[in-house]
Amino acid sequence: MRIIHTSDWHLGQNFYGKSRAREHRAFMDWLLEQIALHQVDALIIAGDVFDTGTPPSYARALYNQFIVQMQQSECQLIILGGNHDSVSTLSESKELLACLNARVIPGAFDNISEHVFELNNRKGEVGAIICALPYLRPRDMMLSQAGQSATDKQQQLANAIAALYQDSFAIAQSIQAKQQAPVPIIATGHLTTVGASTSESVREIYIGSLDAFNANLFPAADYIALGHIHRPQKIAKTEHIRYSGSPIPLSFDELNGDKSVFLVEFDGISPTVTGLVVPKFQPLAVIKGDLAHIETQINRLAADEAIEESGNQLNHNTWLSVEVSEQDYLSDLQTRIGELIDGKPLEVLQLKRARTARSAQIERVDNEILAELSVTEVFERRLAQEEWSSDDQLKKRGRIQAQFQQVLASVEESLIQGVEDKE
Repeated sequence: MRIIHTSDWHLGQNFYGKSRAREHRAFMDWLLEQIALHQVDALIIAGDVFDTGTPPSYARALYNQFIVQMQQSECQLIILGGNHDSVSTLSESKELLACLNARVIPGAFDNISEHVFELNNRKGEVGAIICALPYLRPRDMMLSQAGQSATDKQQQLANAIAALYQDSFAIAQSIQAKQQAPVPIIATGHLTTVGASTSESVREIYIGSLDAFNANLFPAADYIALGHIHRPQKIAKTEHIRYSGSPIPLSFDELNGDKSVFLVEFDGISPTVTGLVVPKFQPLAVIKGDLAHIETQINRLAADEAIEESGNQLNHNTWLSVEVSEQDYLSDLQTRIGELIDGKPLEVLQLKRARTARSAQIERVDNEILAELSVTEVFERRLAQEEWSSDDQLKKRGRIQAQFQQVLASVEESLIQGVEDKE
């Protein structure tokens, strides 16, 4: 039995005003090639198929086209809803896609047995059993009770999530016991686990006061396919609990390290996991330093890309994030950077000035305007103006950040629910 584990596609993402449609289309074509090459039996997308609850039409078209093309590969498709996905959006075509060998799990079902089902190999035999759990929204898991403290709510929620995993695993075990030969049990999830390494583009999931799920509370599944974190990684020093990461960089701080999907092969019930490195379909780069150093880096990048273009490997400008370390106020910074890249196959998407904590300002900085900043970035810039030197002050900052994320998650949850109610 072979599966490919991927997640966090974020179809429809607007990246500093740029569409990622071309990159996503190229990734899908590459992924279909890998499915054919490795004779994959099932593809698991562990949440965040779309970037927003109301994806643009071209993103929906990419999604539908990929599923149709998957039909030709004889590979099963399991799609799990993430915190960016709208339950109603994924549900609207769920029954139709089931006819195309695609199983969509938009959110938590009332009947837990609907989350547990068999996966067949290409011979039509049962090759695995999956506990297909998506992003678990707070309203699906628990009801708040009067007089509960934050600690009580955190414990209640952790227990509810752990219980759902254990109950679904028990159902999978009962199905497993009826098989003539041992088959592996796979579990999925879309959440933050303790110790996971995040990036700027990850919207932290704070449910109540629970900011991360303890991996020790997962059931004893043979492989656990996780989504939400954009960096591929193992969890809790295990080989079988993994985040696949996003297939393309979703922020400039995701450029260190390769993007990948995981090919998981089962010999009996033991998994062997291989990372399949996803090609870079759009060149991106981060440049930092004073103007002289930035000019040197720009010239080097332009020369490198010219060499690659001569081999017909690239036909697109490199997207840049430029951080200038000059401390003196330069009113013509945007003009200077524009002159440096003029006529070169480069395009600046993000231009910012490095500042000390005391001099950081939230207001407009050169070509960076408030509309280009996330809510979290504005909040963090305000925090940077304060003094956080002692241990007590650092702990206080951590508490403030956690409380802010809880409020933000609550607001976002309300907005998504409002959209779903209208739909």
